[in-house]
Amino acid sequence: MVQQKLELGRYANFIASEWISPSTGKYYTRENPATLEPLAELPSSGRDDVNHAVEAAREAFEKSDWATRRPAERARALLKLAQIIREESDRLARILTLENGKPLKFAKGEFIFTADVFEFYAGLARQVMGESYQNSSQIYSIASKEPVGVCGMITPWNFPISLLAWKLAPALAVGCTVVVKPSSYTTAITFEFLKLFERVQEIPKGVVNCVSGPGSVVGMELVRHKDVNKIGFTGETGTGKVIMQNAAMSLKRVSLECGGKCPNIVFEDADMNKALPGAVWGAFRNSGQVCTAGSRLLVQESIYDEFMEKFVEKTKEMKVGNGLEPDVVLGPLISKDQLEKVLQYVEIGKQEGAKVLYGGRRLSEKGYFMEPTIFVDADNSMRISQEEIFGPTVTVIKFRDEEEAVKIANDTVYGLAAALWTNNLQRAMRVSSQLKAGTVWVNTYADLYPEMPFGGYKESGLGRELGREGLEEYLETKHINFDMRPQVVMWR
Repeated sequence: MVQQKLELGRYANFIASEWISPSTGKYYTRENPATLEPLAELPSSGRDDVNHAVEAAREAFEKSDWATRRPAERARALLKLAQIIREESDRLARILTLENGKPLKFAKGEFIFTADVFEFYAGLARQVMGESYQNSSQIYSIASKEPVGVCGMITPWNFPISLLAWKLAPALAVGCTVVVKPSSYTTAITFEFLKLFERVQEIPKGVVNCVSGPGSVVGMELVRHKDVNKIGFTGETGTGKVIMQNAAMSLKRVSLECGGKCPNIVFEDADMNKALPGAVWGAFRNSGQVCTAGSRLLVQESIYDEFMEKFVEKTKEMKVGNGLEPDVVLGPLISKDQLEKVLQYVEIGKQEGAKVLYGGRRLSEKGYFMEPTIFVDADNSMRISQEEIFGPTVTVIKFRDEEEAVKIANDTVYGLAAALWTNNLQRAMRVSSQLKAGTVWVNTYADLYPEMPFGGYKESGLGRELGREGLEEYLETKHINFDMRPQVVMWR
């Protein structure tokens, strides 16, 4: 059988500003999840490729002037990159849609947000300030900030560029160098994005590198490598635990943004004109392939019947299809494996006693499309309420009062995000303070800003991205003490 023509061709690893074929000589084919047609050939790299990339990053950190350059100069480089991202956003968005499946308008939004992130950290690059302490007229102490060094970045497929930017922008702003390991499902768009760095001559070669291949080889080698000082990871909680265990062997710094099973709470006094579309969007955006998906919808029993009738109506309005088609809101799932996993959870939910009120089926044999799916008659102990499905499903749970809503919401190993809908300001403040989650939205869902930190409680992760806190993840703090007394004074 003759293979169809690859739309994006064959890629190579990006190491020290050069495109280098994998030492293994192996490649794998990525398909378009909407059409199942072959899209690109990507390197299936090995340990030697990781070593080469880490060596390039280490050399750039120690021998180029990137880490010691004036912050204003690094800031200008990031601002130039942000401008290029904006100029190329239409072209890159189409490639992202081809490889990832998300609708084109949302793909375009991902690149605009990415540009925002680089612009924000360009500004912060000039605000990395230590502090000083004067112990006496002749003794001074300085707490200085330094880049942590070589950073490994392991990125996911659901928002492959914006979530890379959350790591890459602050790391570059403070003078770190990086090696990126992208998801095997979104490697082509990652390489296409990194091509933009070739147009920013102010960034030395070796500062940004990328090696693709299986996580068990490329990812783990990066995590274990003695010359990698920090790992930034976004992905599934189980993988995050394995990364943390392996990074512990060298006690390298680790930040993890992992899974979620986020509660979206609708109180009886909510504005239904906002809560209904907010609940639909929170559950199903990006076909539910979002760690912050509002996949547990908690509805107060006094409004349950009326709310659910309208919720189903609005869910039916969502157009599922190829992300390149107009008016499509939900694209395909990322892969056959992911589709089969979600369909399996539909059966698990039925076996547990939940009812599928709407959806639950695959929509086409040509692509990995699935109906948005609503479970009702569920309780919080079910697997569909506790486990991250990462597909277009929502489990709806009734609650009596505020106390029960908070109890159900917090009854999970995760703590990434939560939301509540109410017109009572006191209730909004009271409930927000009780929810065990890194982000709480009130009368909105999924709003994120470069200026504000993002991260999780409990098994949803460690550390924070975005905001000033995201910058600190890539900095070391050093105490320098100056003693200008004429003679040595020993402490007693």
